[in-house]
Amino acid sequence: MEGLFAITFIFGGGTLFLLSISPVGKALAERIRGRAPPAQDPELLAEVDALRQEVAELHERVDFAERLLSTSAERSELGKGESSR
Repeated sequence: MEGLFAITFIFGGGTLFLLSISPVGKALAERIRGRAPPAQDPELLAEVDALRQEVAELHERVDFAERLLSTSAERSELGKGESSR
């Protein structure tokens, strides 16, 4: 059992050491420290803005459709009315 712990410690420690000196490990450390610059791609930001505009337009269309459906439903609930004769 102690041999298993020793092997795990040796190989695990070696793996963590190699990860820490690799570019991936360095980038991870910088991100944890908060020094990594935020990734801002102008094309990506433009695409996000376009998607937001499309969502806003779809929201307006859904609101309009809901209002149309609610007014037609209210009219059908009223019925023809009663004659006073």
